[in-house]
Amino acid sequence: MTTWAIGIDIGGTFTDVVALDYGAGRLVSLKVLTTHGDPAQGVADGVSRLMHTHNIDPRRVTRVVHATTLFTNALIERRGSTTGLLTTLGFRDVLEIGHERKYDLYDLTIEPAPTLVPRRLRAEIRGRMDAQGHEIEAPDAGEVRAVVGRLVEQGVDSLAVCLLHAYGTPAHERLVRDWIERDFPGLHVTLSSDVAPVIREFERNSTTVANAYIKPLATRYLDALEGRLQALGLHAGVLMMLSNGGLAHIGEAKRNPIELLESGPAAGAISAAHYSLRDAQPDLLAFDMGGTTAKLCLVEDGKPAITFGFEAARRKRFAEGSGLPIRITTIDLIEIGAGGGSIAHQDALGLLKVGPQSAGSEPGPACYGLGGTDPTVTDANLVLGYLNPDYFAGGTMAISVDRAAEALGRAGERLARDVTGVAWGIHDIVAENMAGAARVHVAERGRDPRGFVLLCTGGGGPLHAYYVAQKIGVRTILCPPAAGVASAYGLLVSPARADRSRTVSVRPATDALDRLEAAFAELESQSREALAPLDDSFGPIQLVRHADGRFAGQGFNLSVRLPDGPYIGKQPADVVRAALIAAFESGYREKFGRTPPDVPVELVTLRVTGEAPPRQAFVAETLPEGVDAAPGSRRKVYFREADGYLDTPVFDRATLPAGFRAQGPLLIEDAGSTLVVGPKGRVTQGASGNLVIELEEHAA
Repeated sequence: MTTWAIGIDIGGTFTDVVALDYGAGRLVSLKVLTTHGDPAQGVADGVSRLMHTHNIDPRRVTRVVHATTLFTNALIERRGSTTGLLTTLGFRDVLEIGHERKYDLYDLTIEPAPTLVPRRLRAEIRGRMDAQGHEIEAPDAGEVRAVVGRLVEQGVDSLAVCLLHAYGTPAHERLVRDWIERDFPGLHVTLSSDVAPVIREFERNSTTVANAYIKPLATRYLDALEGRLQALGLHAGVLMMLSNGGLAHIGEAKRNPIELLESGPAAGAISAAHYSLRDAQPDLLAFDMGGTTAKLCLVEDGKPAITFGFEAARRKRFAEGSGLPIRITTIDLIEIGAGGGSIAHQDALGLLKVGPQSAGSEPGPACYGLGGTDPTVTDANLVLGYLNPDYFAGGTMAISVDRAAEALGRAGERLARDVTGVAWGIHDIVAENMAGAARVHVAERGRDPRGFVLLCTGGGGPLHAYYVAQKIGVRTILCPPAAGVASAYGLLVSPARADRSRTVSVRPATDALDRLEAAFAELESQSREALAPLDDSFGPIQLVRHADGRFAGQGFNLSVRLPDGPYIGKQPADVVRAALIAAFESGYREKFGRTPPDVPVELVTLRVTGEAPPRQAFVAETLPEGVDAAPGSRRKVYFREADGYLDTPVFDRATLPAGFRAQGPLLIEDAGSTLVVGPKGRVTQGASGNLVIELEEHAA
């Protein structure tokens, strides 16, 4: 019996819909423009069209998985709910005090990132725990009712509760929540002990407030999404991609929508890792470029890098401290404002710049003919010949070369350049911006990019990978099947995952191991509980222990993987202690080269990852063998090596057999993207369906 799974990824420009036919090993996909006024409508339209086109019986759809950037955009654009903050007496201004550090020392007019909660909507209550969990003063129900009532009168419909030391002892926060839900049943409530039970007051406040800020929006959207999909006959339920690269039940996402912030990019990284292992390429730079942004992630040993915090909505894209610190587990990636819709403009010095402003899908690039007049990356790629105006997004929408040329021509008049010069300048600037970000991202992790393969996905990744790779010194490019909808595909090959953390300060050399084991056991129980609703489709569960540790006296922590438990009864205590210390010291030496002598190790925050792979794996259909394929057409395409347009063969990817080899220049098109192979590239198609481009040694 044929069964299907559907993946849906909403981006700033396009909504991608992918369906997997498990019986035939077949993938089908569709791109539609994102409907920003009602994103759920665009999803419903795209799913309906895909099901109708490919005769997908909704009763045979066993899984629907979704990722979205809607909530990230709500933070950036400040379109969340009116949010209040309830905190311990004396801690009302933690959000504004922050770290008391300037993110730009030399900017005399610097402004801090604005808080999500203005001071008039931040309130304090009595009641306090100490750091050891002992109650100093109990909260008062009458005071809580009066304080929250005043916030509600000012329009607050979502409330963040962040009480002192709740990361260690959440009893007061839970008591306050019970009182609020009794007295104000329509109010959304977020507890710091549920969202970010870790030390550092500013980060804990910021994460809790951000979750509260988007929670009503997330609830409304996810409810609407479920309703629209059920109306199409899809009753399997919806799973959501989390920022950590794993899936969770939609109910979990509604409780803590902050975990969805990087869901789309995370799905792209998971897809990249999946495709790379098909050809035994475990170490790669995953380069994903869509309509609004470009992302890059380091993948080693087939696993995307993970981090336990990032900054959202930065005022300056690369300036640490200029955004909102968010303490969640997330795929570690770097993002720049360079996508197909990124607008080219002149800066104050008269120089050509690209992004971060984007035309998005409304009105979109000039070539869309939907009202956009500014020149964009897509307009440049169309004029350069990289895009086929008759087969854009699989032929689902028409785009105009003339409109693109007009927009570029207006920019050229200001820059004293012809249309081709402006178009190439835009393409080259995007490549340099991405390459510069890649160099920094890789260097910060102590790696050399020349030892990696560049895997390109998204609608724009295959268009730009040829020149990006040369700029960063990479010699091999990998372009997977259906690269243009790789994030949506990644949703359907991702595991279920639950991350749980808690601050528990332990010195493994001297403190009681039973306390450490009890804390880890509780976190493991929480991870299993979160994954239990998905047991029919995902399993078995694998649990991994980590900890953020430091040498005593240090101010910042390093996260390392710890040995598997249990730590009591399995081995002698001295063996366990030595293994815990050795695990941290090994990670510290890898990061910093050496360890300080005679300083005890402290484990500060304990973390558990529960992961369960899909029980039904997707096995792609085998490509037919062969070596020959004829181009479907030819067109004039600009290449810098030739300093002009070359008559270039254009291949339909669907017609290429395993074993196909060809020397550039050439283009390879499919419904979601176009792979550009310049004169210095030689392309081969493997049996896996991956296209491999080998570049000559001399950099462009």
